[in-house]
Amino acid sequence: MDKTIFRSMSYGVYAVTSLDGARGTGCIANSVMQITSEPATIAVSMNHDNFTNQCIAKDGRFAISILSEKSEPTIIGTLGFQSGKDVNKLEGVEHEMVAGLPVLTDTCGYIICEVINQMETSSHTVFLGKVVDAKSYEGAANAMTYAYYHNVVKGKSPKNAPTYIAEEVSEKLAVHKYVCQVCGHEYFGESVPADYKCPICGQGADKFKLAK
Repeated sequence: MDKTIFRSMSYGVYAVTSLDGARGTGCIANSVMQITSEPATIAVSMNHDNFTNQCIAKDGRFAISILSEKSEPTIIGTLGFQSGKDVNKLEGVEHEMVAGLPVLTDTCGYIICEVINQMETSSHTVFLGKVVDAKSYEGAANAMTYAYYHNVVKGKSPKNAPTYIAEEVSEKLAVHKYVCQVCGHEYFGESVPADYKCPICGQGADKFKLAK
């Protein structure tokens, strides 16, 4: 089965946030879609292993921030490649509180939802949310698509994402390929410069290992 065909489907890149008690938390998702316009309802698919899944189920609300092509790539590394159980993901990430939920400001805008139903699959929960608030940020760049993230930013899918493909193979030819051990970003060259910072997760050169 050629799972790379799934990349030809239309996906966005979103920060889905909720609350862990009084603390905000969130993760990166690409399976978000509008179900109806009146009343406005949104569906989001969330892996069972994502801490954000538990928080949405408990709090009964979630927010979606739509990343733009100009959003800092480190947002994806911060929210997508570590667990909210272990770190405060929103510390250092520009955000504001709207209707009691955190939304990211370096984005196209946000959608606030109340959970009205959910469906379980073997690996994911699909939350159906009633939209209670929404806003577009003035002057934002075009919304980031998964194809843009994969082809231009050169980012990888977090392992819990529906679009994750194990051991994705790059078609680039170079002297050596070094892989970030945190987010999977690939660097091609003789060696990784000592002052190099991963454009996805912000880690230094010491986190890159030569691919075998």
